Amino acid sequence: MASSNIRQLRQQMTQNCLLLWVNASIDLTNKDSRHKLTQLKSIINDIHLCTQLDQCIELLTQADNERVFVITSDSLGKHLVPAIHGMPQLDAIYIFSDKKSSHQEWTQNWTKIKGVHTNMKEIYQVLQLAVKQYNQDFIAISFLMENEIASTFMYTLIFKDILPRIGYDRKAIKRLAACCREIFADNTAELKIINEFQRNYHPQEAIWWYTRRCSIYQMVNRAFQVLDVDIIIKMGFFLRDLHEQIQNLYEQQVSNYGRKPFVVYRGQGLMKPDFEKLETVKGGLMSFDSFLSTTKDKEVSLHFARNASTKSDMVGILFIIFIDPCLNSAPFASIKEMSYFKIEDEILFSMYTVFRVDAIKQMDNKNQLYQVELQLISDDDEKRRIRTYRRREVVRDDSRRERFINLLVKISQFNKTDELYNVLFEQRREEAVKKSYYEQLGSAYLHQGNYEKAIWYYEKVLEIQKNPSNIDYHGQCISYCYIGMLYANMEEYSKAVTFYEKVLEIGEIFFPSNDPLMATSYNNIGLVYYNIKEYSKALSYYERALDIWQHTLPSTHPHINTVKESIEIVKKKL
Repeated sequence: MASSNIRQLRQQMTQNCLLLWVNASIDLTNKDSRHKLTQLKSIINDIHLCTQLDQCIELLTQADNERVFVITSDSLGKHLVPAIHGMPQLDAIYIFSDKKSSHQEWTQNWTKIKGVHTNMKEIYQVLQLAVKQYNQDFIAISFLMENEIASTFMYTLIFKDILPRIGYDRKAIKRLAACCREIFADNTAELKIINEFQRNYHPQEAIWWYTRRCSIYQMVNRAFQVLDVDIIIKMGFFLRDLHEQIQNLYEQQVSNYGRKPFVVYRGQGLMKPDFEKLETVKGGLMSFDSFLSTTKDKEVSLHFARNASTKSDMVGILFIIFIDPCLNSAPFASIKEMSYFKIEDEILFSMYTVFRVDAIKQMDNKNQLYQVELQLISDDDEKRRIRTYRRREVVRDDSRRERFINLLVKISQFNKTDELYNVLFEQRREEAVKKSYYEQLGSAYLHQGNYEKAIWYYEKVLEIQKNPSNIDYHGQCISYCYIGMLYANMEEYSKAVTFYEKVLEIGEIFFPSNDPLMATSYNNIGLVYYNIKEYSKALSYYERALDIWQHTLPSTHPHINTVKESIEIVKKKL
């Protein structure tokens, strides 16, 4: 895969961070330099080495959607910092120098310089903290007024309902590992972890892997941050396992809380536009659209909030979350015993947990630090909201795989449906399951306007419907109608007529002469002839359609009114 594609894949599937190491004398043939690069890659995978200032400036300019960290050496910093300091994508600059005192004075003038360091070990430590802050700040969040039913918000709740219940096998682990190897191909340390994951992963260890803060953790958070269905599908088995482990722990632990409400905290930054949205939904709902890490230690959370408040494009937020253990709520659990880091007293909530925004209070005099009080809502409220939305939008309650496909179509992720098949359906060999899948994808591509792809899928449906062991003539006619319509949409009218006539051929043998499918086909052929200006033929077919519908449908049926209007229009053309 080309390096540009690899970088795009990294941006799509892992932490959206970029590290630029600027040093005129970088020499990767040197063992010490290679060791430093390996250590840095264990913190940020996407690293560019720059030997010239222009190189660094160009990469920064191109990094529109990334948070960029810069390490610059010696005197280069004095020339580089003024040129890049104002770029919004630049998060922090670290000066590496043997002589700390000589740089101390000029660096005080630049707020994004986070210190002068005389050894790389110090830089590793501060960079780890910066990335931890980044991960804390950039969690996906949705907002909703109490009585509102917004499509995107509801799709996330439906998605949460569907995804954990879809079946996977060990091949899913292998596929995810293969994808990770592409992304981390030049990261030796991460490749070892990926190989370990493929060999040893078990569903009972999902929390352990998530808290390890390796590529798996990065990909989970990135998937929800950009609602990238590709990543979510690839990670589906892990998301399910992580959710189920939290659910199991919740059921084991909930009795330990008694009936007394308690409080947990989360500190982070919000981009200023997101904070403005939060202010408008006071009294409404807020969803953390990933797995949510919280703590009982207020000071730890306040530290994250204060750090975020120092950034000009952010507001620091201390979330104070009130939990009533008597509620039937989204699952949460203390994961200290299951965590990779046993010392952290972390309360982890499952994905898409919804809270009510109760109060927003300023904590400083600069409008940069706020306390936000949240109430965990009942899971029953959430389910009732989903049921209401399904009634309004007529979301079908089919099999979970079909519901997932319907969801992708609803949120315009048409191009993800092929990927869904590869991951979710290849375990299934039943003809009925495959036919249903092909029908769903045909419909998806029809809505997208990709008619050739839609035709391909409807032809796959036809192959199954023609199987001698289970011939479905009625289904064939429906498929022929769809294919004919698609060719008509492509203005390939002769092919359209050919497929519509196949419906008539089957109907004359197997169906009553007044079958609705016959009328539909007559009407469709009439429309084709109208479009190619053969009005006499169009009139003939419209009249046949009308004759059947008048004998089989109520007189007020819209089909009858529509074909009558078509007949009047054609007569005026003759």
